[in-house]
Amino acid sequence: MIEEILPRQNKLKRPPIVNVQQTVFLFSIKDPPANLMLLDRLLVMAERNHLDCVICFNKVDLVKREEVAPLADIYKKIGYQVILTSALKGEGIEEVRESLKDKISVIAGPSGSGKSALLNRVEEGLKLKVGPISAKTRRGKQTTRHIELLSLSFGGLVADSPGFSQVEILDFNKEELPFYFPEIAREGEKCKFKGCLHEHEPSCGVKEGVHRGDIAVSRYRHYLTFLREIKEEERRY
Repeated sequence: MIEEILPRQNKLKRPPIVNVQQTVFLFSIKDPPANLMLLDRLLVMAERNHLDCVICFNKVDLVKREEVAPLADIYKKIGYQVILTSALKGEGIEEVRESLKDKISVIAGPSGSGKSALLNRVEEGLKLKVGPISAKTRRGKQTTRHIELLSLSFGGLVADSPGFSQVEILDFNKEELPFYFPEIAREGEKCKFKGCLHEHEPSCGVKEGVHRGDIAVSRYRHYLTFLREIKEEERRY
């Protein structure tokens, strides 16, 4: 029986869920390696929905700490909360608990990144199914088949979600895109021309920010990739 229909505050396509307060994007550092293009796509979608974002880099026990720090610094510099975790060793678990406490969250990321394993550490007794990494491809196999809201004993709800490797961001116009990259939006205020898309325009504050190191090269390249995808989609119609 449907007793009440609540207003829809936000909506994500990947993972398909509505009315969450924050997203926790979990990417492993190794086995499989972090796909920053996918991470930036997810961050764009979260920014568009005005959601708080937490980034977890998991399996840090598989690499040296100096290999992780530059990656984490890219996103810390933007203003995102970044947590380094190891579901196997229990590292960073208390910090994850604090980020989930008393909130409605969804945890998302590619297969094999350790979402279910991390949640099993965060909340004892969940007993979520955990799959092995392929010995041949070093990538994960999907074990979570549906989205389910899980109650946390310390307060809050978290949704586990199936892994995925692709996200399209084609359902908005090119003028919106810069505002979903916080550091590009900030540096874009210094552009000479209003409506600058930070691609070929002269006197562009964003391109100057990349040269200064205030904007990560990887982030700017991904921005340009997304911009081209949106333009190509617009030309189709």
